[in-house]
Amino acid sequence: MLHWALVFLLISLVAALFGFSGVAAVFGGFAQLLFYIFIALFLVTLILHLVRGRGPPPVV
Repeated sequence: MLHWALVFLLISLVAALFGFSGVAAVFGGFAQLLFYIFIALFLVTLILHLVRGRGPPPVV
């Protein structure tokens, strides 16, 4: 039980370090950029799939 308390204490200290130091805002901007990149890639592959009209590859 003490082990888990120490683990969660460490996790909360790391979260506080990121939250109070401003690093979270930088990571938030980076995550937003990645989100839009992956949405664009999803839309491109979806359009290519619809244009080609092929099904998914067979599962072996």
